[in-house]
Amino acid sequence: MNGAVTTLFIATGNAHKVEEIRAVLAAPGRVFLWQPDAQVRLEPEETGATFAENARIKALTWATYLAMEVCNLGVGWVLADDSGLEVDALGGAPGVHSARFAALDTGRRGNSPDAENNGKLLRLLAGVPPERRSARFRCALALTPVLAGRSAGEMAAATLDFDGVCEGRLLDRPGVSGGFGYDPLFVPVGWDRPFSVLGAEVKNRISHRARALEALRAGWEEGGGPAGVAGRPC
Repeated sequence: MNGAVTTLFIATGNAHKVEEIRAVLAAPGRVFLWQPDAQVRLEPEETGATFAENARIKALTWATYLAMEVCNLGVGWVLADDSGLEVDALGGAPGVHSARFAALDTGRRGNSPDAENNGKLLRLLAGVPPERRSARFRCALALTPVLAGRSAGEMAAATLDFDGVCEGRLLDRPGVSGGFGYDPLFVPVGWDRPFSVLGAEVKNRISHRARALEALRAGWEEGGGPAGVAGRPC
């Protein structure tokens, strides 16, 4: 990041995601805020057909709010992610519905507990042989500038997109508990244990989110900061 960018707002209430993002992007003078630091709780409806579309919806919603209402937070940029699991034997499901996979069966609003999502996935894959249990985690990041006095359209046009993928396979029963989401079931390519056993240090090097964040970090630092962004940050 360049010297003008000091405060990044992470548009999530998920503490695990915040830890992963900080682990990759942390540097001297770099400040991170997240949803509990704000004065409101915004829950934009994730209506996108892709991870990238949903990440942009969340980033722009928060950037628009921060630009108009709470500039005292000193936020220069909003970072949002949308990520999930794509299972080949299920035609790419759960995909963008990964966090609320189990709730789709009940009509319940909001995300489902990890145990329920994992349970549904195992039921759907019952009897599927190991060679057909290929899957991948996919992450899309949207980085939106917080520009006071500028329109949402201008901030959307200045948004930068990054993505990362981690290929692997799914177990037929959970590994040791740990991590979050589908971590107890997902074994990344090149490893013989699931993310829940490999631990945060390994995951923060090889995961889909780590790869997307590394692309963001490299693009920012090697390029001297995002190009083509004009306006006055809050």
